[in-house]
Amino acid sequence: MTVETTGRSVQVEANGLRHHVLQYGAEGQPDLLILPGITSPAVTADFFATLLADLGYRVHVPDIRGRGRSDRAAAGQYRLTDYAADVAGLVTELGLRRPVILGHSMGARIAIAYAVLHAPKDHGLLILVDPPVCGPGRGTYPTTREAFLAQLHEAYRGTTAEEVRRFYPKWPERELRLRAEVLATCDETAILETHAGFESEDIFGYWRILTQPAVLLRGGDSPVVPAAAADDLAAANPGVEIVTVPDAGHMVPWDNLPGFLDAVRPYLSSAVTR
Repeated sequence: MTVETTGRSVQVEANGLRHHVLQYGAEGQPDLLILPGITSPAVTADFFATLLADLGYRVHVPDIRGRGRSDRAAAGQYRLTDYAADVAGLVTELGLRRPVILGHSMGARIAIAYAVLHAPKDHGLLILVDPPVCGPGRGTYPTTREAFLAQLHEAYRGTTAEEVRRFYPKWPERELRLRAEVLATCDETAILETHAGFESEDIFGYWRILTQPAVLLRGGDSPVVPAAAADDLAAANPGVEIVTVPDAGHMVPWDNLPGFLDAVRPYLSSAVTR
């Protein structure tokens, strides 16, 4: 398939790199920044970015460094602090006004670090979708390094929706075909260093001091934020509400789009009213 999107494509220089961003919705609406996951270029969020724009937001979805049409960074520069600094640069260069930030997986970890490091007293609503909570003393990430490499190498040689379906059996056909086409734009160094960071960087250090407004969404069947991990998160920062989306694994909006929208819509409606 040819990648099609209703988003407007722009290039932005921020934090020493050129970033590709897709934008949806009308100018002048409240800003919503979507931060995708470890192997998800911006276009993979197209199917729900359009729906969130319909709620009254100007939606911005960047290709995270090392993915899609954004610049690759040097080895050793795919740390959580690097990603958070990119977000701070994008917020400034795009002229975003206290944006709502919706991060999925790696993107949720980035949103947490950004809020703590760059906007500790004045960030907008954070919607944190199934952030990896592994790290020092907390076990490993459920998807192995080898599994990511297998998917990447299949993509580099040319993969198909049927091959992708082995890893994501619940996904709609369009999203399977799209991932088959765009996964090859992800840099191997970016993926491997990020995966290593999931297990070496302590997200709880940021989580404990994260301030409101924020909500965490987890998939009811997610191996990344299982029930025990949700209990740990609640104990470490009881001020952040945790919402479970049923019939969803880690890839929450892909696995159960109606459930995801039902979960986020009240928070987005409240934020846009404010």
